[in-house]
Amino acid sequence: SGGAARAAYRLHKALINEGIDSKMLVQYKESNDFTVIGPSNKFEKFINLLRPTLDQLPLLFYRNRKQLLFSPSYIPSKRIIKKVKEINPDIVHLHWVTGGFLKIEDFLKIKKPILWTLHDNWAFTGGCHIMWDCMKYKDVCGSCHILNSRMSYDLSTWVWKRKQKTFSIMENLYIVCPSRWMLNCSKGSYLLRDKPHFYIPNPIDTSIFKPFDKFKSREILNLPFDKKIILCGAFYADENKGFYLLNEAINNLKLNNIEICLFGIINDKNYYTFKYQTRYLGTFKDDFSLVLLYNAADLVVVPSKQENLSNTIMESLSCGTPVVAFDIGGNSDMIEHKLNGYLAKPFNTIDLAQGIEWILSLDESKYRDMQKNARQKVLREFDAKVVAKKYVKLYEEILNSKKG
Repeated sequence: SGGAARAAYRLHKALINEGIDSKMLVQYKESNDFTVIGPSNKFEKFINLLRPTLDQLPLLFYRNRKQLLFSPSYIPSKRIIKKVKEINPDIVHLHWVTGGFLKIEDFLKIKKPILWTLHDNWAFTGGCHIMWDCMKYKDVCGSCHILNSRMSYDLSTWVWKRKQKTFSIMENLYIVCPSRWMLNCSKGSYLLRDKPHFYIPNPIDTSIFKPFDKFKSREILNLPFDKKIILCGAFYADENKGFYLLNEAINNLKLNNIEICLFGIINDKNYYTFKYQTRYLGTFKDDFSLVLLYNAADLVVVPSKQENLSNTIMESLSCGTPVVAFDIGGNSDMIEHKLNGYLAKPFNTIDLAQGIEWILSLDESKYRDMQKNARQKVLREFDAKVVAKKYVKLYEEILNSKKG
């Protein structure tokens, strides 16, 4: 579960479809897919449930820290390394490895070529997953604002130095960034700047995420036919998702006949009050329900403050539904301003509102063009077959260079 896991699994399936013998090693297994390897017994399952909590223990010394994800990654990962050796792959492709999954120093125990796709900033920081405006990753971490620490040598320094010691002697590490923004960040970091970098986006199965009849979608989901529907994912507990910015933008709208639909984790439906009728649709577990949801909407708003390569944006565009988002992170890799969506000035809620109004005010012909542009963009650059072929080519290049 989670964005990185979904992106990794989509790539895993795409590689299999390209004839690659891919196996996915995970800390928790929720599916019955035999190509995914999870805990093999109840004891392993129990231990794996504890690992994320155990990995967070050093944070107890920072009682005034911000409630944002920070990963020390100091828990030994003997079982994971053992399974990697048993599988004996040609390449080990890492994705999201925190939550007690893989200890930093244990990277050295993997003797195969390691390709690492970065789904957030953690790989090149002192432990934070979202670096915000902090530029310390370019030099050395310390006095961490997430830890609310004033010490030049703190937990972030300890994690950073462990990474520096480990990565500096790794000659088998290759970095893949799904967005150009992440590529620039990683190449500019002290920890990873000397490693080979590649830009390959995350894939999506366009045979699943595709346009579907809007009225049938609304009929199935019991949504109104006579209103413009604005869709947004909701996760109040995550400051990065920018839900308060969505609230400000929506309340700046000067449109009639609007309905807001929210999906995702809702802690308290009274946490924000919109001036339009709002539906809370809950969490959608399967892709087919998401497809109906994207097709039922007139547009999707993603108000996040930092994004690498948003699954929500890609899924919506693949279904032919325009997206309004801030011009940050990897959003511009997917959204072409006023062609398949709208890129608002970062954190300017008035511009975000103007983007929503601009799309919803388009005549039917221009709106259809925007839908077509959205779909074509994804087919051209992010389709699972297109992305998988890029990875296969990179795998071959790495293996051939090792043979040479």
